[in-house]
Amino acid sequence: MGKIRINANVFMYPMPVVLVGAIVMGKPNFMAVGWISRVNANPPMLAIGINKAHHTSKGIKDNGTFSVNIPSADMLDRVDHCGLVSGRKEDKASLFRIFYGDLKTAPLVDECPICMECKVFDTIELPSNYLIIGQIMAAFADEKCLTNDKPDVSKIDPLTLTMPDNRYWRVGKYAGAAWEAGRSLKA
Repeated sequence: MGKIRINANVFMYPMPVVLVGAIVMGKPNFMAVGWISRVNANPPMLAIGINKAHHTSKGIKDNGTFSVNIPSADMLDRVDHCGLVSGRKEDKASLFRIFYGDLKTAPLVDECPICMECKVFDTIELPSNYLIIGQIMAAFADEKCLTNDKPDVSKIDPLTLTMPDNRYWRVGKYAGAAWEAGRSLKA
C-alpha cells in the first residue's frame, strides 16, 4: 500500500498540553497551549506558538516573562476550560492555587506536577501567531512525580493533544530506551 496525499495542515503527534501563565493588566492569567517544544539545551529553552490575539500574549509581551505548567490528566476539565474562555472575560486564575518563583510576573500553578518560569529570549512574529522562545530560569516539581530526582512521565500522567480531531490523550506504554535501542544496528 502506498502513500496518499493528505491536507498539508498536519500536526505532530502527540502534542503536550500545558498551561501558560502570565500577568496581564496586573492579574494572573492562564491559557491552554498545545504548540510547545524544547528548542535549546544549554541554556535550557522552549518555544510556544500562540495566537497574537490571545489575552495571554499581551502579558508575555508586556512583562517579558511567562510560566509553563505541565498538568496531569486529572486536571483535564480545568485545562480545557482555560482553552475555551478568554482571560478578558473570566478570571481563570481562580481555578488554581498560584505561587511565584524568582520571576514575579510568571504565575505558576501549584496543582501541576511540573512548573517552569521562563524569561522571553526572542519573539518571532508569524502571520497569525507569535513563536515565543523562553529561557527556563527555574523549574519546580512535586516530589511524588520524581524517580531518582528526575521527572517520571508515568507519575506525572500528562495530557497530550491530537489535532485536527481535537482529542486529549494520556501517555502510552514504554517503548524503549532512547539513544540505546538502535545500538544493535551499528556496524
